[in-house]
Amino acid sequence: MAESIKIVRTDAQLECPRIDQVLREHGFALVLLPEGVSEARLVHEVRDAHLLLMCYTPITSRVIASAGRLKGIVKYGVGIDAIDIEAARACHIPVTNIPDYAEQTVAEGAFTLLLALAKKLLPIHAAVHSRGWAWPGERWLGSDVAGKTLGLVGTGRIGRSLAHMAGAGFRVRVLGYDPHVDAATMHAHGIEKVEDLKSLLEQADFISIHAVLNKDTHHLIGAAELACMKPGANLINVSRGAIVDEAALLMALQSKQIAGAGLDVYGQEPLALTNHPLRELYALDNVILFPHLTFYTREAMHRLESQTLARCFEILEGRPLLITSADPRLRSQSHGVTFA
Repeated sequence: MAESIKIVRTDAQLECPRIDQVLREHGFALVLLPEGVSEARLVHEVRDAHLLLMCYTPITSRVIASAGRLKGIVKYGVGIDAIDIEAARACHIPVTNIPDYAEQTVAEGAFTLLLALAKKLLPIHAAVHSRGWAWPGERWLGSDVAGKTLGLVGTGRIGRSLAHMAGAGFRVRVLGYDPHVDAATMHAHGIEKVEDLKSLLEQADFISIHAVLNKDTHHLIGAAELACMKPGANLINVSRGAIVDEAALLMALQSKQIAGAGLDVYGQEPLALTNHPLRELYALDNVILFPHLTFYTREAMHRLESQTLARCFEILEGRPLLITSADPRLRSQSHGVTFA
């Protein structure tokens, strides 16, 4: 029977050798599709598929409507904004994600970007490699992290992990803006709740974004919000690019309205040297560009592959699909799911 079961995995550039190997060893027909695959090709491939694994590729209502045999969709990652959840729910196709495999990992990535910006690591590194040395001078003057204020936009798992690192480890004052988390919960994680985003932006030396992308958070940080930040402040985004108005951010960085940015995510991915709205970022020495890889460690990938396979076999064996995320879009499902 296994030979008749087809599984499609998109975004094959994100190598998941253990997932692919285990599924093939069980005799399933596994089709790997590249990042950027056309909707038409995806529609064609999922037409007779029983299971769809995706990471970044948009799963539109047209794709879902074409999938007559599909038993479930697994996002092997966290964000689900690329999936038309409403369309899947209407077709009784359960959807899940893997929300907690890299919370500490991504927090470490965000803190790495924060430290590198504070110490001007990249421009000093480039100067030493090109000139052999760099003498003390105002251009290379970094800043301490201890005693500074970190503002978290979103205080879920990753934001809280970062708060522990910065607060307990580096004596940083941590503020949090999150309408969905109460003050007592934040306090338990060393975070002072701030009710107003503008107030947080005005106080913080570092802003780190850890919100979910949805209609309420799209361009949450725009030109007006960037204007509230201190001139010496740095912005870090390891969440989703579209939470920031990236055109406004580019202007703020070029004009030195803010000190710098550490970016791991972009509204249009992949980032590119040409024909990309953010290509001018490459010329800026006050920006660290990371290619959406803060999650990518051996340990995190092991957790991701293990949990993804567990969800796959729930679907393939006809068991309820486990939802561990608190995202209301996933929690609104009632067909073929169970909740942790």
